Amino acid sequence: MPENVILMKEKKFLWDRIEYPSLEKMLEAMNGYKANGFETETSEESGKTYLYTRRVVKEVIVAT
Repeated sequence: MPENVILMKEKKFLWDRIEYPSLEKMLEAMNGYKANGFETETSEESGKTYLYTRRVVKEVIVAT
């Protein structure tokens, strides 16, 4: 099982908790995350590649 949180380039990334059946499926997911404003990184562990994401909060809306 991969780490849930990793530090890369001094930034915290979270594993998306999906084990992709192929590299192509992972790349599709990566492109989807990027289209929604996420930064992505991959990490290889035990012969498998895992996808990690992060997104910086740019606006906080407080409901009253």
